[in-house]
Amino acid sequence: MMQKNRIEVIGYLASQPQPRYLPSGTPVATVRLGENYPYISQGKTEQHTNWHSLSFYGDLAHLAKTFNKGDHLFVEGSMEQRQFTPADGSKRMIWELIVHSCHLIAAPRPRSAAVAPAESVAAGDGQGQGDWPVG
Repeated sequence: MMQKNRIEVIGYLASQPQPRYLPSGTPVATVRLGENYPYISQGKTEQHTNWHSLSFYGDLAHLAKTFNKGDHLFVEGSMEQRQFTPADGSKRMIWELIVHSCHLIAAPRPRSAAVAPAESVAAGDGQGQGDWPVG
């Protein structure tokens, strides 16, 4: 049986990537990426944002240092779950996207840019639609 752990995400960086080095000397950079999508809720177009924690290792960590808050990126990688213990002694689990490749789509978008209107939902009777993804 073949198994695959691959994810592709297009979104905007929430901040400047934070570079550091592991005890082994391997460079790593971490940052959060937000992807927006419109949906229809009770006849109104709404926006939802999914947030992803990205980790860049090795040469990609050096590349990530050149990115800025608001950059529009395409990233491809695999999801990993990691457990850690913060200073308070509790155990925490997080999911992170380990980046295998990335492409800068565009520099930061202007703050005055309006969100593009959502595409219309396929025709239906309008009953029981709930929240439908658009596009």
